[in-house]
This record gives sequence, structure tokens and C-alpha cells, in this order.
Amino acid sequence: MPDDLPLLHDPQGGLPRLRAIMARLRDPALGCPWDLEQDFASIAPYTIEEAYEVADAIERKAWDDLRGELGDLLFQSVFHAQMAEEAGHFDLDDVIRAICDKMITRHPHVFGPDPRDKSAAQQTADWEAIKARERGPARVLDGVALGLPALMRAVKLQKRAARVGFDWPSTEEVLAKITEEAAELIEARDTLTKAEVDEEFGDLLFVMANLARHLDVDPEAALRAANAKFTRRFNRIEDLLELSGRTPAQSDLAEMDALWNRAKAEEKAAKKLT
Repeated sequence: MPDDLPLLHDPQGGLPRLRAIMARLRDPALGCPWDLEQDFASIAPYTIEEAYEVADAIERKAWDDLRGELGDLLFQSVFHAQMAEEAGHFDLDDVIRAICDKMITRHPHVFGPDPRDKSAAQQTADWEAIKARERGPARVLDGVALGLPALMRAVKLQKRAARVGFDWPSTEEVLAKITEEAAELIEARDTLTKAEVDEEFGDLLFVMANLARHLDVDPEAALRAANAKFTRRFNRIEDLLELSGRTPAQSDLAEMDALWNRAKAEEKAAKKLT
């Protein structure tokens, strides 16, 4: 019997139990073939997916789901740490030590001599200043992770540039730029190559991200909300068509558009009642 068997089945085993499970999954003799085949690159997409599932559970206020999703995300960290330990890079203790040290260093108003009577904005500015000192000499845009969702990364890049004064002074200039980029996209659609159309579309999205920043809107959250609204209203179209024994494929655009407007009106009426 392997020495870790009691811990593997101990419901009170906590983090040591999770580490033991991960080590067993990666054990060359006893582990899972799929887990053994994985590397950092193959696991990274799952890590990103789990983070989004955490955000989704929070958005839905599904607290039981959130408990499970946080566990899935924690498991991703343990998975990466296990592979790093096998490769001789670092282990989970190093990961935990590093984040503990970072939190203490970046909160001098909690763990150090700085006063606590600062606004959230000042604390954010202090946090960024500490990060900049930690990075040392670097280009303005260094350190904005390439693996971030493109929309989120666009906002972070723009925030970095804005810190050194490379920014429009108001939303009016951003709106004018959106009009300009939209016109260029229309022109590209009619006269340019597919690659050029892609480029112009990317330019327009980048400026839209800039508008979100100027309006203090989280574009990822706003788009998630729009996706949820679209899903909710289209589901209502399906429900209404089902009353007559039909599916969307058996309808047409004019009817579905009318049903969409009905679903929209129902939502507005429901909001007035709450």
C-alpha cells in the first residue's frame, strides 16, 4: 500500500491532500496517462477557462457553484506547481511564499508603517508605484501579459500609456476616433483585402476599449452582460415559438424580430415592477 493512501482519502486533509492527489496523478508508475501527458502550455487554456467559470458563478450569484469553481481553479495552480517541481523550477511552497511576500510588500498601509487613511484611488496608485519599483527599469508597456483576453489587455495597455500622458483628454476625442475608425472599416470592407479588413476591425475594437476606459466601464463585464441579455431574449423567442409548436428554423426574421421586441418590452416592464 502506498504511504500516501490514508491522506488521499482523508476528507480533512486540506491542501496537503490536494497536493498528494496531484502528485499521484503525475506519478509515472501509478498516475493517470492523460495527466502525465500534459505540460504548462497544454494546461494553460484550462486555467483560463476555470477563471472564467469562477467569474460566471459570481455573475450568477451561484454560491454553491462558486465553491466548486474555486476548487477547480485552485487545482490548476497545484497542477502547474507540480509540473514546475518535477522540472526543478519551484514548488507550491515557493508559490505560496512568493504571494505572501508580495501581499505584505504591496500593503504597507496594513502590514507596514504607512497610514491607513488613504482613499481607494490613492491605494491603487501606491500599488502601481510599488509594482513599478519591483519591475525596475523597463519600457512603459512591459509586463502586460500576452495571455490576457485581447479586450482586457487593450485596456491595460492604454492605462499604462495614459500614466505617462499618452491619452486623449476627454471622451469627445475618443468618440471622434471611433467615427473615423468605423468609416475606415466601411471603406476597407468595400475595397481592401481580408487582412486589411481584419486590421481595421481590430483598430475599431481597440478604440472601443479606450472609450470603455474613459467611461470607467469594464468592457469584458459589459460584453458578458450583453451576451447574457442576448441569450435570455433569444431563449424567450424560442419559448414563444414553442407555444405554436415551432422552432426558430421554422420562423423567419420578421417574426423573430417582433418576438425579440416583445421579449425586450417584457424585460422593461418587469424592471419597473421591481
